[in-house]
Amino acid sequence: MSVFERLVGHLTAALARPEVKVFMRGLSLRVRFSVGEQTHEVAIGTHPAVSDPASEIGIAASADDWALVLADPAPPTYHSFSSIQLRNPRFTITGDPLAIAQARACFESIFANLTPYEVEAPLADLSRLRGSYHSIKSSTGRVAQIYSEEAGTGSPVLCLHTAGADTRQFHGVMCDAALGNDWRLIGFDMPFHGRSMPPADWSGDAYLLDQQTYLDWCVSFIEQVIREPVVVMGCSMGAGIAMVLAAERPDLIRAVIALEAPLRPRGRRNDYLTHAKVNGGWHSAAYVRGLLGPRSPADLRRRAAYIYSQGAPGIYDGDLAFYSDEFDGEKIAKRIDGKTIPVSLLIGHYDFSATVDDAHQLAGWIENARVIEMPELGHFPMTEHPAEMLRYLRPVFASLKD
Repeated sequence: MSVFERLVGHLTAALARPEVKVFMRGLSLRVRFSVGEQTHEVAIGTHPAVSDPASEIGIAASADDWALVLADPAPPTYHSFSSIQLRNPRFTITGDPLAIAQARACFESIFANLTPYEVEAPLADLSRLRGSYHSIKSSTGRVAQIYSEEAGTGSPVLCLHTAGADTRQFHGVMCDAALGNDWRLIGFDMPFHGRSMPPADWSGDAYLLDQQTYLDWCVSFIEQVIREPVVVMGCSMGAGIAMVLAAERPDLIRAVIALEAPLRPRGRRNDYLTHAKVNGGWHSAAYVRGLLGPRSPADLRRRAAYIYSQGAPGIYDGDLAFYSDEFDGEKIAKRIDGKTIPVSLLIGHYDFSATVDDAHQLAGWIENARVIEMPELGHFPMTEHPAEMLRYLRPVFASLKD
């Protein structure tokens, strides 16, 4: 069977899945999948008029490249629609940018279901969690009622969530009984995120996170709630601010565990993250889905995206003002004293936002820093596959025990 015939068969099966049909609602597109000179056209949603060029989207590549998309598993940058669109020059994506943004959730669902991977994943024992609210005052005098949760006993570990998300991302790690024997794992939802409402003085203006504000909330939480130095474990923008904490407030940091730490992740923001004509929940969740490893359990990948679908309008985009526009890992890494603060950089191969090369460059500027590569995982390892993440994390924590 040719690659073209295989692709048509996989597409037909994917388009029939209930999950894909959910994301078709409101769409009116013709999508042309081209394998070399052969083209297969599918209608998504209500079939548009032939004369409407805004309804036409093309996804084209050679047979060899489409064969990699259909591989089990697909290699990095072939594993999702967004990875192909944003990082794979061997594919040509054509069409109106607004139409693509409106259809991103549908496209990610289609690509995830071309070679569906369903495997049972154990659920975290959430009964181990203890949650509470804290009135936190920043150094500028702003007050926020910040929600936090913790599990385990022992030395404190501060878990910092990714842009646009909340502490639920770390449940699979925080609730691990083995880690909880030695470590008190604590996470908090940043103001505007999860169960933490905006600060009391918020006037409804656009949310834009900057490094100093982010640092201030983290320092304030450590000083006012935890009240002792911590091991800080952050992912993505949380990894970025973990490094900033080590550089700016080394008195508060015992060690850094940076998951998917960026170097200079420019270009992660786009005009459609907060747009009146694009479903923000679907689009943000799809942006996340494109960064996940294809062999993480499907239900956990859906949960990782689901967290993002619940974010308030503009919050993911506003966090990316720090993560994508401002953060410079080189400047921060060169200021970290790796002789006194152990730094571990854990990086998934399917992450095209913070890359394996990023991690190695960052480690080169921090004395004694180590890179731990995770070939199976993507940008949200603690959420998409906590059991696999723990396989890499447990030795790191073992090395940090007193």
